[in-house]
Amino acid sequence: MTTVRGNAADSAGIDSFYAWTRLGISLLLATIGGVGTWAVVVVLPAVQAEFGVDRAAASMPYTATMVGFAAGNALIGRAIDRFGYWIPALAASLALGAGFLLASRANSILGVTLAQGLLIGVGCSAIFGPLIADVSHWFNRRRGVAVTVAASGNYVAGAIWPTVMPYMMQGHGWRFTYATIGVICLVTMVPLVLLLRRRAPHEGTSGAPRGRPVQPISLSPSQLQVLLVIAGFGCCMAMSMPQVHIVAYCMDLGYGVAHGAEMLSIMLAAGVISRIGSGFLADRIGAVKTLLIGSALQCLSLLFYIPFDGLASLYVVSLVFGLSQGGIVPCYAIIVRDYMPAKEAGQRVGIVLMATIFGMAVGGWMSGWIYDLTGSYAAAFLNGIGWNLVNLGAIALLMWKANRSAEAIA
Repeated sequence: MTTVRGNAADSAGIDSFYAWTRLGISLLLATIGGVGTWAVVVVLPAVQAEFGVDRAAASMPYTATMVGFAAGNALIGRAIDRFGYWIPALAASLALGAGFLLASRANSILGVTLAQGLLIGVGCSAIFGPLIADVSHWFNRRRGVAVTVAASGNYVAGAIWPTVMPYMMQGHGWRFTYATIGVICLVTMVPLVLLLRRRAPHEGTSGAPRGRPVQPISLSPSQLQVLLVIAGFGCCMAMSMPQVHIVAYCMDLGYGVAHGAEMLSIMLAAGVISRIGSGFLADRIGAVKTLLIGSALQCLSLLFYIPFDGLASLYVVSLVFGLSQGGIVPCYAIIVRDYMPAKEAGQRVGIVLMATIFGMAVGGWMSGWIYDLTGSYAAAFLNGIGWNLVNLGAIALLMWKANRSAEAIA
């Protein structure tokens, strides 16, 4: 009898077959719901033209989306620590679908901004930080790979949706496209969320393998949290420049929306490869070292955008950028799980990823503001590089503290 109970628990516990099945469902859910963070980038030129606003004002719906996305990561992350994943995720999925439907009916840039921030941004947050935190509870041996696979859903969405949306917009406009996306989200995400109703196993319970011990570091949890917030904000201030403005940048250079959307898709498809590869690397050398490598390569690739503005070279640089930065954000979640208590994972991961999203939000707006001031994106790229250096400084300090603690124990 004891053996049967143990086998039953093993089949549904940490590192089990169910855990990998759940990861697959989570990836599909994130691929669909991830449209919430990318759709607004694709429709930015069309929205700007329809409402007759400048580039900074046209960037406000994206900024509102990121603010809602950031707040949702913290709030929903805290909720899953108390209630499990599926109930908060169900409410978020309904909000996401409703947000697209309402935005498609908006009659002003303010209406679009409110729908994006209050519904779409908050709604799609459930498939990022909270989902990553939930997945991290189901894995020990391959936690780095599992976390990065779950985080890849957002980039898979970025590779698929910006490719499909321009064709829908050519025939029917951005409003029809938004309404269609809203319906798709409602009819697909709700059933998928209902498949994730099982609560995450607690390490040390029957059938759950003993978890990896929390690694030592000469920082208090609050100090570590602050350092990760600074690093996350800085890296995403830099990351936002190409991701938010590549379509508009191509429009300004005379290459058109379609080429810009293709570059965004290439960037994000390469980011999927980078994310999963970073997961394997983090399982081997640690998340802090992996984070430092990714951030340094992102800074270098941002520099390449300034001199290389030909059509072919922009495709290449976008590919290089995607391969460089894709694994950065998931590393923050892995670091939280390696150095902080598991019972605080949802809240801690949510706060750190909230900082990264605020970086995307502020960086997306700031790049548009700098463009309006200077008439080009060259200064915006330099601004991103400056913030990337702030990020590298915070990571270097984190690595020094971690190495110092490891040496003291040895």
